[in-house]
Amino acid sequence: MNDMKIQIAPSILSADFGRLAEEVRSVEMAGADVIHVDVMDGHFVPNITIGPMVVKALRSVTNLPLDVHLMIEFPDRYIDAFAQAGASWITVHVEACTHIHRTINAIKALGVKAGAVLNPATSPSTLEYLLADLDLVLIMSVNPGFGGQHFIPSSLGKIGHLRKLLAILDHYVPIEVDGGVNFQTIEAVTSAGADICVAGSAVFGSHDYEATIKKLKELGQKGIDERGVSV
Repeated sequence: MNDMKIQIAPSILSADFGRLAEEVRSVEMAGADVIHVDVMDGHFVPNITIGPMVVKALRSVTNLPLDVHLMIEFPDRYIDAFAQAGASWITVHVEACTHIHRTINAIKALGVKAGAVLNPATSPSTLEYLLADLDLVLIMSVNPGFGGQHFIPSSLGKIGHLRKLLAILDHYVPIEVDGGVNFQTIEAVTSAGADICVAGSAVFGSHDYEATIKKLKELGQKGIDERGVSV
């Protein structure tokens, strides 16, 4: 039996932005573990969302960790602003960083947990010499830019590959998965090796946040327990 507990991170990308503070408070009360904040610039991905001011506003309404996912070009220019705004975690894309080791350590120097993100076509091997410096790895199981997309099945093998790589290196890093995680996919995702599941439309598109998060945790924990490896 695995002693790791599943964490659910509702993505505000699918929330009602007209009452965002209320939405965040609601999922916190419903049992969410983390609030996932998708930051998009219209260049790295074909969509534009929010900036540090919204993160600062969210920091004042929740005690949960704010997981700020930077889907932007030149993330080094903005990490200080997001850290100052109240980000608990900042994740940056391997594909957007020329010197990702430097970027990761700059984030950590600000007192924020630092993670690396992999797009669907990017191999986990790109992180082999960086894993010891990371606080988490985020695997995209859809192409980033929009919520509500369907899970890419090949992501399961990728999650498993990363978990095996971490085992070989004898180094534990939480694996977070973002994209198409719902009742139908979460057990397979966690069984493959994920610890933290981002769920946007699955949560905010439901009529009962508490029941939805509870069911996601039950299904996700079943997958974690099936691994049979204590971490």
